[in-house]
Amino acid sequence: QVQLVESGGGLVQAGGSLRLSCAASGRSFANRPMTWFRQPPGKEREFVAAVDRSASITYYADSVKGRFTISRDNAKNTVYLQMNSLKVEDTAVYFCAAGPQYRVTAFTRAIDVEYWGQGTQVTVSS
Repeated sequence: QVQLVESGGGLVQAGGSLRLSCAASGRSFANRPMTWFRQPPGKEREFVAAVDRSASITYYADSVKGRFTISRDNAKNTVYLQMNSLKVEDTAVYFCAAGPQYRVTAFTRAIDVEYWGQGTQVTVSS
């Protein structure tokens, strides 16, 4: 069993920055790829960024490429999402998600999620 707890969300003006953290319980974190998703108000949940187990491979949605950076610290059982140059359209609930243990590749689809966090609200004002 893995529990994921997100933090770092809040209200920020357009152009500002936030760093989200997702702390994982258990000893399997280092063996799992991790992904951030988000759900804008009134819309479906969507992929944001993904990282493999060793942080050697990352993927980004086109809408955040060049502005967001995903990283992980396996010693701290934590995955991060650094969000710069925030836009109003980045407003959403952000979720971190853990993939299957020992999966080699990073994942971008919700169907591959094994554990979800409860989410943290990010609101970007104009």
